[in-house]
Amino acid sequence: MKFDPNSLNIVPFVSVDHMMKIVLQIGVEKMLKGIAEYVEDDFKRWELFDKTPRVPSHSEKGVIELMPTSDGEVYGFKYVNGHPANTKEGLQTVTAFGMLADVETGYPVLLSEMTILTALRTAATSAVAAKHLAAKNAKVMAMIGNGAQSEFQALAFKTILGIEEVRLYDIDPAATEKCARNLAGRGLNVVSCTSSQEALEGAQIVTTCTADKQYATILTDNMVGSGLHINAIGGDCPGKTELHKDILLRSGIFVEYTPQTRIEGEIQQLDDDYPVTELWEVITGQKEGRTSDGQITLFDGVGFAVEDFSALRYLRDHYKETGFYEDLDMIADPDDPRDLFGMVQRAKTPEQAAS
Repeated sequence: MKFDPNSLNIVPFVSVDHMMKIVLQIGVEKMLKGIAEYVEDDFKRWELFDKTPRVPSHSEKGVIELMPTSDGEVYGFKYVNGHPANTKEGLQTVTAFGMLADVETGYPVLLSEMTILTALRTAATSAVAAKHLAAKNAKVMAMIGNGAQSEFQALAFKTILGIEEVRLYDIDPAATEKCARNLAGRGLNVVSCTSSQEALEGAQIVTTCTADKQYATILTDNMVGSGLHINAIGGDCPGKTELHKDILLRSGIFVEYTPQTRIEGEIQQLDDDYPVTELWEVITGQKEGRTSDGQITLFDGVGFAVEDFSALRYLRDHYKETGFYEDLDMIADPDDPRDLFGMVQRAKTPEQAAS
């Protein structure tokens, strides 16, 4: 990545307002498809990336995390929190921002909001996993948990897998009403349900995406029939799961980065040596995904830094054409790199210089 050294102090910034306008100009479904392509491309070169479980700081109220990675040429990180009680105060459960930087110089090249972008990349990654794991020609998806992620998930599965019907359930009927309203007119048959069991009727795929920071049983073993693909994306920290352990024991389990998922995902319920397959191995053809029509497949998705890197790469390659960004003067740029003090002195006002 090469840049004009005379402009390295200027960093493009995509604000929340910019991101909303970018999504609307590109189109949410087109953007989901594009990010999915970048995610899949990066999973194909998985072995190039620095990989580490996210760095968390836990509290009674939630968690704050850093998610870094690099492919050797570009470095990226995301700051993200998870505070389930925030919605009671009118706040987001998850907020985030991220950055890309040039490895050669260490200079940042893009700063962006990532609350919206994370929702897009999570949905895109879910659809990429289902593309390789779900039964072919799946047309019906149950969506259990109808919060901030739900519409993005539904539209990603429609765009990338051809899902035609989404069956919604949330313990809060207002969340289901919100999701159904937002999905109206978007080419999906939307069915609002009054229980998880009803939502699963006729579904070949189920996405679980709830926010409570606790061990929970959103799906029980008797609810899961043969051939189902489970997209479990709500469990994303120690002590938080959504599936009964018996479901895991019946499923082929696929994860992003095993060391992180054993800490945060559904598989924290299992022994540390319980066999799982990393999704990149399936995408590159090194290991099998679904092995039979009747197999239950489980994508234990907790979110990994490479996916954020992919989403930021997509944004880097497309934000300029939309015009929705601003330049920030973020990096000190003295005439002499050794004279940072002198640069500060040159900022004196006439009054300060005269004193």
